[in-house]
Amino acid sequence: MVAGRVVVGVDGSASGLAAVEVAAYEARLRGAELRVVHAFLWPAMHPPPGSSPLGPPAGGVRSTVERLVHEAVERARTTEPEVTVSRAVVPGEPLTVLEVQSRAAELVVVGSRGMGGFTGLLAGSTAVHLAAHGRCPVLVVREEPRADGPVVVGVDGSPAGDRAVDFAFAEAVLHGTGLVAVHAWTVRSTPMPAARDASVRYTDGPAGRAQGEERLLAEALAGHRERHPDVTVRQEVVHGGAREALIEASRSARLTVVGARGRGGVAGLLLGSVSQALLHHAHGPVAVVRGTDGHR
Repeated sequence: MVAGRVVVGVDGSASGLAAVEVAAYEARLRGAELRVVHAFLWPAMHPPPGSSPLGPPAGGVRSTVERLVHEAVERARTTEPEVTVSRAVVPGEPLTVLEVQSRAAELVVVGSRGMGGFTGLLAGSTAVHLAAHGRCPVLVVREEPRADGPVVVGVDGSPAGDRAVDFAFAEAVLHGTGLVAVHAWTVRSTPMPAARDASVRYTDGPAGRAQGEERLLAEALAGHRERHPDVTVRQEVVHGGAREALIEASRSARLTVVGARGRGGVAGLLLGSVSQALLHHAHGPVAVVRGTDGHR
């Protein structure tokens, strides 16, 4: 991760412009540059060798691209005038282009749906796939952020989820707000303890299991709370599904943070079911943070 740059993907859609405003705000909080990126796919034809991939200077395609990028840049400058804004039009498929851009960014922001969104899909394919493949945290803008809400983070006690907790605390500091840490558990999702691990017991009935899950949440937060003593933290242990608990918690959140994969992640899947559910159904922006393989 190279500190000092927030990347936002734009495509001329209303969702993309909403992402620009959020990205500009995040850049200001970080004291970072904002880079507005448009990924351009040549429409089903091949330009002559050596010609510009955008066509002649007066071409309609070039004019359209320049117009939408200019609109996004002006929206960013109007939203946060003190932020330095750069722009890039890159030939290629949006997911590939933004994945490459994420290698030199501390945050990538995209809208939940773009110009290519299909009716009935609440999150576009670029947003979902980028959340799985991005090399830095990916913030997907859904609905209008709540200016007075806390940062909500899903905690499952997994090493991969620890990155999400770290990011959530940092966001709470940047936004000057509190943190709500949500840990949901069911009998099926409760992991079997190691042979010498007495911290989680399975012979004490529901009450004993609930205490074990509360202890798991407290331990997962302990180091982060020590590093960020000024962040007010509310712990919520929910007996139920993580997807439902986090979607409900997102109603009052300014940002909901989840790991790309959690304790129940299936090998080979880069984006877990909880992350996907939040991207499709959360009531506000969602940040997906990959583990150590995707967050440097």
